[in-house]
Amino acid sequence: MFTLFGFVVPETIVYAVVSWFVMLVAFMFARRQRRLHMLVMGTIIVLDFLFPFYLYGTRDWGRRLFDEGEILSFMLWTHLILVLALYVLYVVQIQAGSKLLKGQESARGDHRAQALGILVTRALVIITGAMLIESPYDAVD
Repeated sequence: MFTLFGFVVPETIVYAVVSWFVMLVAFMFARRQRRLHMLVMGTIIVLDFLFPFYLYGTRDWGRRLFDEGEILSFMLWTHLILVLALYVLYVVQIQAGSKLLKGQESARGDHRAQALGILVTRALVIITGAMLIESPYDAVD
């Protein structure tokens, strides 16, 4: 946990927000620094795919989802659907990026539009995830 302006901020939110801004910078400099763009984006995509495994290993999901009934929460399902949409966008984005690497310039418009969709969707995933965080003061021991 980190303290920011007197608020306790979990490390997961710090990672998510910082990596979102790194992704934004990589988006803005994509044409000038292609190799760096691919490295940064690829790393963030891989980390995003691994993130649920980290959360599963470090959180008490059984208690939250089943014992406390959060499995029926609208916010949880909204978050899950947004995460799945983000993963689909990542796959489609990688396909468009592969086409660009092969010299198919017609894929550039799709790649850029999907990138904007990824930035918006990832921001919504971060916001809904932050709303699902359990306060350390409310946690049951």
